[in-house]
Amino acid sequence: MARKKKEQKNDKILTLRRRLLAHNNPKDPVTEQYRTIRTNIQFSRADEEIKSLVLTSSGSSEGKSTTAANLAIVYSQQGLNVLLVDGDLRKPTAHYTFRLENHTGLTNVLTRQSALGQAVQSTEVPNLYVLTSGPIPPNPAELLASKQMGEVLGEMNGQFDMVIFDTPPVLAVADAQILANQVDASILIVSSSKTEKDAALKAKDLLAQAKSKLLGAVLNNRKIEKGNYYYYYGNN
Repeated sequence: MARKKKEQKNDKILTLRRRLLAHNNPKDPVTEQYRTIRTNIQFSRADEEIKSLVLTSSGSSEGKSTTAANLAIVYSQQGLNVLLVDGDLRKPTAHYTFRLENHTGLTNVLTRQSALGQAVQSTEVPNLYVLTSGPIPPNPAELLASKQMGEVLGEMNGQFDMVIFDTPPVLAVADAQILANQVDASILIVSSSKTEKDAALKAKDLLAQAKSKLLGAVLNNRKIEKGNYYYYYGNN
């Protein structure tokens, strides 16, 4: 029994290291792909600075949260102060990924139970901060659409160089649309061999309806042959 628990603990640690690949293995080919995404974002709108970004997907388990975490890391590696916000107030994961407490987070700030500065947590990654979800509320969409959300976003943009929101799948609930309407731009995460074409197109249409500036899509979990080995881009 003790051996099994130890193996389970080691598996969890390995999973976390994979999720934070850009920090734990900055020379990995996959990490370089995250840097490419960062560069593409920076050059996507030369006439307008992008300081806040929503990452979403059409469905669950498509690598959205992993991509958000690693994109935040490569931004912080530029020396920028970066805030990763767990905007999934239904199934939050950022506190697991970065091994943080989730007693106080975004929901507390939106309900004025906590100031933003008190809720934001530092991480093991230099220059990277995380605002976890906080306690799961009964009305996530209403909180995200509130006037307070707009005020908090303004405060975030004033304190950080880049703010990245990890949000729920856009086809499941309206949360991602609501946030995408408020930030500078959005990115759609697509999982190779998992995301259906019709679902991806529907997700794109919903973001367009929200008047979000969709920069493009990230193709995740695509097996690429290079020499005698394979690697997965954005693998969970």
